[in-house]
Amino acid sequence: MSGGTATRASGRYQVWVTGLLSLNFGILFFDRNALNFLMPFVQPDLHLSNTQVGLFSSALSLTWALSGFVVGRVSDKLGAQKAVVVVATLAFCACSVVSGLATSFLMLLGARLLMGAAEGGVMPVSHAMIVGEVAPERRGLAMGVAQNLGSNLLGSGLAPILLVPLAVAYGWREGFYLAAAPGLVTAALIWFTLREPPQVEHHGAGPKVTLREAFAHRNVVLCALIAILLVSYLVVCWAFMPLFLTNGRGFDPQVMGWLMATLGISAGIGSFAVPALSDAIGRRPVMIGFAFLGAILPLGAIYYTGSVWVLAAIFFFGWALNGLFPMFMATIPAESVDPRLTATLTGVVMGIGEVLGGVLSPFIAGSLADRFGLAAPVWLMFGLCLVAGVLALGLIESAPRVVARRSGRGLSSTAPLTGPNTGAA
Repeated sequence: MSGGTATRASGRYQVWVTGLLSLNFGILFFDRNALNFLMPFVQPDLHLSNTQVGLFSSALSLTWALSGFVVGRVSDKLGAQKAVVVVATLAFCACSVVSGLATSFLMLLGARLLMGAAEGGVMPVSHAMIVGEVAPERRGLAMGVAQNLGSNLLGSGLAPILLVPLAVAYGWREGFYLAAAPGLVTAALIWFTLREPPQVEHHGAGPKVTLREAFAHRNVVLCALIAILLVSYLVVCWAFMPLFLTNGRGFDPQVMGWLMATLGISAGIGSFAVPALSDAIGRRPVMIGFAFLGAILPLGAIYYTGSVWVLAAIFFFGWALNGLFPMFMATIPAESVDPRLTATLTGVVMGIGEVLGGVLSPFIAGSLADRFGLAAPVWLMFGLCLVAGVLALGLIESAPRVVARRSGRGLSSTAPLTGPNTGAA
């Protein structure tokens, strides 16, 4: 479609597309995070070391990244976005069942590798569907809801509340079986209620830029570097914070579950609040502020010894940086270069973050934990978010409303985005 509204769907359909893709990604993340919340039960049952715990996250992140890169490029070339999401959803449901059947480290590792391959392409293609259907002035909000609302309300919020009591009562395997079923429902809803999005046409009426040209833009490079750091922050937290809270701080497993659920509530609110704030005041200041805010979470986990309610509040505000993920993975790169490359750019930036951050950081954190104790991964989180905040200082503003305001023109659905080597400072 062009920048106009001739082929853009109604506002009600835009909301439905965003909400359904958010729900689907939430079920996917429930699946991805299940092992982290069940790890206090899985680790002694399968006799796992902390290094092996880290390898599970590394393995999933590796195949997730490779899948995101390959599937994103294929989807952009073929335009078969809806079918890709449906097939991937059915595949990760099957992998969750296999995870529940695992009886050894190697079997569970293989299940996580397959799960990453199934899940990795879902978010890049979902973002491309949103770019094709949602108006530019609401793009940041829609992408934030799609990537973060469902994933955090379900994957980070509901998952520990449901899975930990289930594991206490029946065993950890049942948690994986529970995670598989809802994906069948969302796959059917996507197939029968969503259309294949119209093709996006860039304002310049020229050919798509190449990936090499895209990475000539400072924002794309910075977003890839920030992805490495903040993906590491999240993956290390998911993999080791439950163990640190139970084995390092001595919290009851169910208290740990509620503290981890606080992260999901925070990110669920942040999924629309943080991107919407960036739509209004700009991507750059929001990226800077919330990256630095993330430092309070690891500091609170290590040092705060008062009320668990206050600790939950520290977790809540520190985890607000989760709202930045759709911005640096999809929104800023697409706005800075070419929205027709949304799935490709999201897959590349996400892939770089997952490979260099998600793959390496859990292994490093596990090795540090075996050598220096479970506080070491938490200190690693502290350093990662500080460096991300420093890098965000170098971003060029890309929010359409803010760029239009600074250039003195009104925002319309046909207003051009910043080009590969331009933008408001």
